[in-house]
Amino acid sequence: MDRRTCLMTTGAALAGFSGCLDTANDGDEPGDATPVEDGTPTPDATPTPALVHESYETTEISVFSEAGLELGSVTAAIADTRELRILGLSDTDSLPEDRGMLFVYGSVADRTFVMRRMNFGIDIIYADSAGTITNIHHAPAPGPDEDGNAQEYPGRGQYVLEVNYEWTTRHGVEAGDRLAFDST
Repeated sequence: MDRRTCLMTTGAALAGFSGCLDTANDGDEPGDATPVEDGTPTPDATPTPALVHESYETTEISVFSEAGLELGSVTAAIADTRELRILGLSDTDSLPEDRGMLFVYGSVADRTFVMRRMNFGIDIIYADSAGTITNIHHAPAPGPDEDGNAQEYPGRGQYVLEVNYEWTTRHGVEAGDRLAFDST
């Protein structure tokens, strides 16, 4: 099963959402700064967010409490091949608050993530095949003389979502809540 089929199937099964989306901004999108005659943006222009992992496919992920309340959402780069999963967020300088990375596997299994070559701390969220969160780790950045390989964070899941450090705390996310992929 290819990644689009997997995510579309999962999205529909999770919360009735469907599909993946690719984001590209060629300067003609709503929200782009509109220059005035002197070339400066208008005061009410909305800045375009910086792209992170722009060569990756992305999906919108919302987190819902067990009671069905939306707790937060991110745009996640999809790491669904062996090469992309091994690379992950390694060597990334920073991650905007509204971004993340979703690791997609073919089935639920015990997995261990490490902080290899990480420059910042992250939360590591494990979720089963239905998107139910099974475990959350708050993983600080490796120290100055550490490569991060010794920082191991085990869990069980088919999906692993990485977001900014303490994002889950700020949004009240905990085990038992659900990830839902918004895809079109």
